[in-house]
Amino acid sequence: MKFVGVDYGLARTGLAVSDPEGRLAFPLMTLRLEDFSDRKAFVVGLPLTLDGEESLTTRQIRNVTERLKRRVSLPFFFMMEALSSQEAWSDLREAGLKMRKRKAVLDQQAAVRILSSFLSLAPQDRSPA
Repeated sequence: MKFVGVDYGLARTGLAVSDPEGRLAFPLMTLRLEDFSDRKAFVVGLPLTLDGEESLTTRQIRNVTERLKRRVSLPFFFMMEALSSQEAWSDLREAGLKMRKRKAVLDQQAAVRILSSFLSLAPQDRSPA
């Protein structure tokens, strides 16, 4: 199993990653909050049921986002997501990716879908979380 280590700090957060066997650790990157202030914001996908209702996952995402907001002084936005993973799967299939590669990047493509939907909104329609 591969692991990611996080050294959270108010000024910097260090990330490390293990080898696939989980034996050795390697530095991955350092995130400096000053690099993000006033220039970045988080857009979090908020899944609803097909009936438009909130689910357990929706409530968990809201709770995690509230905890992050208390620790990170950056703006957070929710973007209602509907079928983003299914649409991402179709995007990747149409792009010609083999099944194994699709599975590896599915969540990244779903995040692209969520962020693209958010960016297509008019600025006045973007309300902070």
